[in-house]
Amino acid sequence: MEAFQFYSPTQIIFGRGTEEQVGEQIARRGGSRVLVVYGGQSAVKSGLLSRVLASLEQSGLSCDTLGGVKPNPRLSLVLSGIQRAEAFQANFLLAIGGGSVIDTAKAIADGVANPELDLWDDLWMKKVPLERSLPVGVVLTIPAAGSESSDSAVLTKDDTLEKRGLGSDLHRPRFAILNPDLTATLPRYQVACGVVDIMSHTMDRYFNPITTNQLTDELAEGLLRVVISSGRRAMDHPGDYQAMSELMWAGSLSHNGLTGLGGKKDFAPHQLGHELSARFDSAHGATLSAVWGSWARYCLDADVSRFARFGVKVWGLDPTGRTERELALSAIDATVYFFHSLDMPTCFSELGCGLQSEKELEELTRRCTFFGTRTIGTFRVLDHDDILAIYRMANH
Repeated sequence: MEAFQFYSPTQIIFGRGTEEQVGEQIARRGGSRVLVVYGGQSAVKSGLLSRVLASLEQSGLSCDTLGGVKPNPRLSLVLSGIQRAEAFQANFLLAIGGGSVIDTAKAIADGVANPELDLWDDLWMKKVPLERSLPVGVVLTIPAAGSESSDSAVLTKDDTLEKRGLGSDLHRPRFAILNPDLTATLPRYQVACGVVDIMSHTMDRYFNPITTNQLTDELAEGLLRVVISSGRRAMDHPGDYQAMSELMWAGSLSHNGLTGLGGKKDFAPHQLGHELSARFDSAHGATLSAVWGSWARYCLDADVSRFARFGVKVWGLDPTGRTERELALSAIDATVYFFHSLDMPTCFSELGCGLQSEKELEELTRRCTFFGTRTIGTFRVLDHDDILAIYRMANH
């Protein structure tokens, strides 16, 4: 094992009916005025929002609500939420939903706690370190982003369509309520996007230049095997409690840092996908599957044996009579085939954005490099020309 630090303070409250504990959980942490953040109408129509508000009332908590969060959450709604939270004098944020809702709540918590700073220019552009934030709790409804136990939040700036993430231990929720029953009516497409996102959070840690962390690797490989089998079951049997419960727990573990301990996070596929979701408002999970195969084939020679091990340990490939390169290529093919089996896109035309001109590919690349100020990745460090080459490979 290599040296590492691990910090995961989020209390996970897992199981049926656990959303009824939300008022108690906030009260015991000193919350008294709660801004509840949610997405569309599903939380309302399902009765979940009413049950949560009833729990808050029973615990003697005052609350206000902010709905309307959409996928690829926008800065504009966050700024409105900050004003609302300040007017209400909120001292606790509660997110009901998936990653977009949770990230919105985290950003609102940052803004309220730092009224003297500009949320985007100072904090999100990392000119000023984040040193304080309001506490956040979560009632998770979509297993995917892992934001319920992660240190990160991602926002898109409305006018420029820049998508940026901000990581801080202050972003880790105080608690996360995980009731798999709340996922029972999720559309098939959302489940599939979630499976891809969970896998990507794990693979973006697994594919890194350090290969001496045996236990970390085994944890990642085991999580991936469970996500693959549970993902298949969830797609074949919508609402299956066992499948969704495994995916829900895997989503939290995939992004709390556990599956990458001692390694160097790569996250190049995430950075490549972020530009697609910002530019075309595509679902996050779909952008990841659309670029992963191209990224993997482009980066294969950085460590062929890593992909070969991935094929044997995760996909169960038989190494008998096969070279490492053959195993590695088969592992990439197996992953892309699995994404196809979920009806997830594996190239630009399947993503729905259409084939892109060379000018548009260049613009995507400029944005991915933050306009020439960074490289991405650690498994293979990717500069402007590398990123452009991967986008070209996916442009079919």
